[in-house]
Formats: sequence, C-alpha cells, structure tokens
Amino acid sequence: MAKLSDKGKKAFNMLSLKREEKEGGKPRPPGRGLFNNALATLFIFLVLMTLYSFLAGNRPETSLVPISEVASDVARGDVAEIKIQGDTLEVIYTKGDVVKQSKKEVGIGLSETLLNYGVTPEKLREVKISVESESGFMYWLLNLAPFIIPILFIVVFIWFLTRQIRGAGMQAFTFGQSKPRIIFPTDKKQRVTFKDVAGVKEAKEELKEIVDFLKNPKKFLDIGAQIPKGVLLMGASGTGKTLLARAVAGEAGVPFFSISGSEFVELFVGVGASRVRDLFKLAKQAAPSIIFVDEIDAVGRVRGTGVGGGNDEREQTLNQILVEMDGFEQHEKVIVMAASNRPDVLDPALVRPGRFDRRVVVDLPDRDDREAILAVHALKKQLAEDVNLRIIAERTPGFSGADLHSIVNEAAILAARESRNKVAQFDLIRSIEKVMLGPERKSHLLSQKEKEITAYHEAGHALVASVLPYADPVHKVSIIARGRAGGYTLKLPLEDRKLQSRKEFLDDIAVTLGGYIVEKMMFGDITTGPSNDLQVASALARDMVTKYGMSEKLGPIAFETLMGRVGNRGMYEEREYGEKIGDVIDSEVAKIISEAFARADEIIKKHKGALEGIAQKLIEVETLEREEFEKVIIAHGIQPKKKKDIEHQK
Repeated sequence: MAKLSDKGKKAFNMLSLKREEKEGGKPRPPGRGLFNNALATLFIFLVLMTLYSFLAGNRPETSLVPISEVASDVARGDVAEIKIQGDTLEVIYTKGDVVKQSKKEVGIGLSETLLNYGVTPEKLREVKISVESESGFMYWLLNLAPFIIPILFIVVFIWFLTRQIRGAGMQAFTFGQSKPRIIFPTDKKQRVTFKDVAGVKEAKEELKEIVDFLKNPKKFLDIGAQIPKGVLLMGASGTGKTLLARAVAGEAGVPFFSISGSEFVELFVGVGASRVRDLFKLAKQAAPSIIFVDEIDAVGRVRGTGVGGGNDEREQTLNQILVEMDGFEQHEKVIVMAASNRPDVLDPALVRPGRFDRRVVVDLPDRDDREAILAVHALKKQLAEDVNLRIIAERTPGFSGADLHSIVNEAAILAARESRNKVAQFDLIRSIEKVMLGPERKSHLLSQKEKEITAYHEAGHALVASVLPYADPVHKVSIIARGRAGGYTLKLPLEDRKLQSRKEFLDDIAVTLGGYIVEKMMFGDITTGPSNDLQVASALARDMVTKYGMSEKLGPIAFETLMGRVGNRGMYEEREYGEKIGDVIDSEVAKIISEAFARADEIIKKHKGALEGIAQKLIEVETLEREEFEKVIIAHGIQPKKKKDIEHQK
C-alpha cells in the first residue's frame, strides 16, 4: 500500500470525516424538510398537552362548596380538619373520608369568618386547623404549564425554522462543491483488486504500469519519465471499465474518487467548473490518488457545435477539466481515469497526449474469458455437481461481463424460486434465454391456428439456417413466447469471431426472411409476426451498402460511419450524398433483399419435408434443443454443421 505524506494524512482524515457526514444519505429537499420539521413541532406540542392533561387529571377530585356550608358543617361537628393554603380551604370530614374545597375572603382569618357565621368557639376548638404554604414541583408545574407550554411551542417552532433556513443557506454555499463517492484503501469491503477482475488480460497488463507508478513514483521520476496524467478506458457497455478503475486503486492502495460526468453539469453557468476545481483540490490533498470520471462523454463532447452557444455550461466544465489535467497548474501523483463507450465524440483536446496519455480498449470477453468471469460470479453461489461453466461460456458469444453476472444471478433466482438450495446447469441455460429475450410468458396462450403459424414460422428460420453454409448452427427452436417474441430460433456460432464476411451477412439475411417466406407459402397470407424480421433484414442490407462497402455497384465507399451519420463537428447531420446516390443505395438494398429471398425460397421448397417435420415436432413438444432438432433434419437428409466444416469454408 502506498504511504501518504503528512499533508496527505490530514487530507485523508478530513475526507474520512466528510464521508461519515455523507453516510446519512443525500440532503432532503428544503420544502420536504420544512414540512417534516413542522410535523415534528406539532407532535411535541401534542405530547406536552397530553402530559399536562394526564397530570392535571391525577389531582384528587374535590367539590367546591360555599364558606357558609362549611360553617354549618363545623357547627354540626361533621368537620374533622381544615387545611388553609392561601385563600383556599381543604375541608376534611369525619365520615366517609369526604374532602371538599372552599374559598375564604382574602385578608380575613378563618376563625373570624366562621365566628361571623355563628360557629361557637367550643365547636371551633374541636376542628383541627392547619396552615400550609403552597410549594412543590407539581404545584408549580400544574399552575405554570398553561403559560409555559404555548411559549415552548413557539420557541421550538422558531428554532426549527431558523435551523432550516440556516441549512438552506449552507447548501447555497456548498452548491459548487463536488460530491464524489470515495473508496478508501482501508475500506476492505469495497476494495477491488485485479484478482476480482476476470478476463481483459491486455487491459490489466496496460494498467499495471499505472499501479507501479502510484506505488513507486520515484523510480520513474529519477529517470526523467513524466507521470501519465490520464487513462481513458474505451469499450462497450458492461465490459468492466469501472471495475478496472477500482481495481487499479485497490492494487495501488490509494483513495479512489468516483464521479459521473453528468454530475458536473447544472443549470447555472459556472457550477460545473467549480465542481471540477473542488474535485481536483480534494484529490491533490489526498495524493497519491485516482479520479475516475464515468461516462465522460457527457461533458467531453466536441466543442463548437453551436448547441447552447459558445459559452454554455458544458463547454466551461470541459475547459476546466482540460486546464486541471494539463494547464497552468501542474500536479503530481493524481491520475485521472475516465470511461466512455463513445470515444469517437470526445473533443480532440481531451484525448491528445499530455491529457489522456493511455487509451485502454476493454473488449467483449472471448470464450476463455467468459468462463473465467462466470467462475468469479459463481464463487458465492451454491452450484450443483452438474454445472459446467465451459458450456455456458460457449453458449454466450458476444455477452459482456455485466450480462454474465446477470445470467448467474438469474439462475440463482430461478433455483430459489423453485425452493432448491443449489444452482443447476439447467438453471444457467434457462437464464441465458431470459437475459437475451426476457422471461417466458406462460400466460400468453395461443390458439391452435396461431400456434401452427408460429411453429412453421420458426421452422422456416431453422431450416434455412441449417442448409446455408455460412449461417450459424441452430441450438434451439421454441414457440414459447419470451419477452416480445412469440417464438424464437437460437443460433450460436461454433467459435468466437471478430470479423464478419459478406457471405455471412447474406446468409443471415436469408435466414431472417425464412419465416416470412414460409407463412406466405403455407398459409397463403402474411401476419404481423415477421415485421421485426423484415426490419432487421432491411437494416442489415443497408449497413452492407452504406457502412461496409459491400455493394458491387457502389464499391468501397462508406456513406455512413459505424455510429451513424456523423459530421466533422460531431453533430448528426443530413446525408452527405445526393438523391442519385440515394436511389442507387435503395436499389442495391432491394437487390440484396430480393436475392436473399430467392435463395431462402429455393431452400424451403426443396426441403419442404424437413420443414413439415420440424413444424409438427414443434407443435407437439413446443421446444426443440439442438440434439432433437438435428435428429429431425438428419432424418430428412440434411447434415448439421460441424466445426471442421466451418473451418473448411473459411
């Protein structure tokens, strides 16, 4: 673990206190806080009133009688004792423990009053008369409570209002401060190392240099090497860019400041730049440290596009990031890491050498990497003996690390839902389809006619895919609805590939049109079922012409980029070709579709017996796995694809 300087330790302690303050959660909106405070004040007032009522209700019940009645009772000898408290008389009778209260005139003695009412001195001497002073906590509480409780209520209410206003004022002062999520090297629960990141071997090798520098910067500085200021992680969504950044901080043992690019941008101009300054200030105080900006394209897009004017908030924020990374203020031992799946839209000044010196590409995992990722995610799961992660890795080409995590988690949920304490292989296979297509819609009942149409539709896809040489082999065919699909044909390549040829594209289009052709051939009509197939086929054919230069007529010309029609300023613009070229593109797309249609139509007519066999089997069992499907097509003279056949074709 890297050692912190005295200044870094102070900053570290300050950041620890700041983190503890934030653990209580985000501040509540002012309006909601005021409402809650008012409710709390009202609740306290009600509690005090209830307490007062309870105490006042516990006083002994006495009846107030006139002094003349007391004099008559004394004259008859019914009174045993009289207690005098100021001008209040507490009269205790000889029979039944009766207690009554009365009032006497102020400034005149009780004996004089009773004598005036005709009580003889002899009768008066028989009564015990005592004078008591009014005191005690309960006396003062009961007498002063009607005055104190309203005053307390007003004081508490004003205190709550003052506290709320003071909080709002403090928020105004801290509006320009950044609020990054901080992971400290001492936090073992959140610490991540390279052991926790499976796959991405090349990316980890590239990042080990950053770890080495953070651990031992003197080795690099002594030889005159400059410190890398920034590392840009590029790759598809879910490939583990954020996890890799956390692993770098965990390996180096330095504080990790994480923030999203969108958190810099606010309605008010200058707030984003202020937050950038504050973030870099915190990171410098805790140096050596790492700043990680996720989705940096939110603020790092190309400037000068005209959106929001030349002085909008986003551009000011980007300018401040550029200055902090390689501007007037030079800093050491703070490395900025950022992640983006849209590196093509970033400003050139942001990705030039001296700012983001390293560009690390995080690709989708291959088969071996997928198996390793599945093993990491399965560590805390209870797996059955039949689980084979290699098979799951083979059935998930193109899946990202996040997708694989979702597969393992969904498998555990499926097992728990069925009250089993271990995850079986069948659960993992089912979870693949759930992640790809969605959950089974068992309540989606088809009529016999719809079931027959769906079966023939999927049989058309599967048949064409089995016959065409460059189409992926069929792994599963089902007419059980999943997600938005009424049925599906699962095709998976026998091996991972990074490139796709023109012949493979043409076969894929033909397979996609297989369901449409079968519906028209077998039922003489067309349903809405193939609508998505037609959209996919049309889009793929257009990409072949406009992006990949696979048109024989137009040749090797790209009319659109891989990310769409993007102009030289990063804005989506109108197409940069004329109407004549547009007509040629449309005709080439139509030609590709018509040729694929003719090939698929020929295959379906030639192997109509196999089509009938697949469809009838689907109507009977609803789902055909690869082994069962291959038995059906072999029975009709079609040989399934093997790996050696694919290698021979290539």
